[in-house]
Amino acid sequence: MASVADAMEIIRRGAEEILVEEALIRKLERGRPLRIKAGFDPTAPDLHLGHTVLINKLRQFQELGHEVMFLIGDFTAMIGDPTGKSATRPPLTREEVLENAKTYEHQVFKILDAERTTVFFNSSWMGQMNSADMIQLAARHTVARMLERDDFSKRYKSGQPISIHEFLYPLVQGYDSVAMKADVELGGTDQKFNLLVGRQLQEVYGQEPQVALTMPILEGLDGVQKMSKSLNNYVGISDRPDDMFGKIMSISDELMWRYYELLSFRPMSEVDGLRLQVEEGLNPRDVKVALAMELVGRFHSEDDARQANANFVARFRKGTLPDEMPEVELASQDGGLPIANLLRDAGLVGSTSDGLRMIAQGAVKIDGEKIGDRSLVMPAGSTHIYQVGKRRFARVTLR
Repeated sequence: MASVADAMEIIRRGAEEILVEEALIRKLERGRPLRIKAGFDPTAPDLHLGHTVLINKLRQFQELGHEVMFLIGDFTAMIGDPTGKSATRPPLTREEVLENAKTYEHQVFKILDAERTTVFFNSSWMGQMNSADMIQLAARHTVARMLERDDFSKRYKSGQPISIHEFLYPLVQGYDSVAMKADVELGGTDQKFNLLVGRQLQEVYGQEPQVALTMPILEGLDGVQKMSKSLNNYVGISDRPDDMFGKIMSISDELMWRYYELLSFRPMSEVDGLRLQVEEGLNPRDVKVALAMELVGRFHSEDDARQANANFVARFRKGTLPDEMPEVELASQDGGLPIANLLRDAGLVGSTSDGLRMIAQGAVKIDGEKIGDRSLVMPAGSTHIYQVGKRRFARVTLR
């Protein structure tokens, strides 16, 4: 196993907060493998790169010699995570949960070592609890502590309803840590309250409290809002190689470094070296290609990554994509913007009728693909490279 100092350098990479860092150091100093927990509710069938921020951190712990416990929250998914919600979230049915969970294990093992990962389902222990057991669990926490949570507090003060079952979610997530005897639990910054409930419950049940490690929420392709399928600013880990490659190439140069820190497996010393090379004149597009190839190679294959790169170059007719192009941000209307309006507002055409005419002539491309649908509406939250003719380009982010 790595020295404690070297391990902490790896663990701190990209982490938002470690509660309590001194406790984690003490655990590492004992020299035994730690039990590292992260839970995912199967609320959708597919994972995107935003989900992999936590999974990547699990892999780092795995490479440091620790025991990774991947929890599929099939029981908690039926409650519905209230985190960040301004209204009660509809719980999923058992059938929906099981259907979504089917693909999770296959997807996560594109990152984690299957032989060194234990998969848990929290229905294994929660499904065995009767009503008396649940009441005893509820007695371990207070309403006052629940209302310290920001989203509950806001809803309570504004008169928005809070259902009793929503209080059960952080309790069950916290009890998962008791059942799994977790030493460390990972979660997004929005899960901090739930992770701390786990610490508190472990103490109540006579266990050493876990360390809570929070990771930032990954921004989507627009560089502003969190990566989300509903915002259409995501890269799905099941996306086709060409689609994944093209989406990653569409991100801004600034966002690229954020993705390197949270998604790449390159050591930070290499990433810092790349950043220095860009400052000294290396084209950031070349660095972005390396990132796109790494990610496509991870979720598909190295051959797929090389082919996706070749296809990307071919789409843009090698040498015609400018090294620099305008970066434009536009406001959407009712969740989208008609393509002709977007081309006009981005300064690529003089008017909407001009835009419609260029589309009809086959002179408009989005990410290298020629479009012919003049009624196309581009969704809010998207970022794409738009080309009109041979020489007019812009990377447009639609808010």
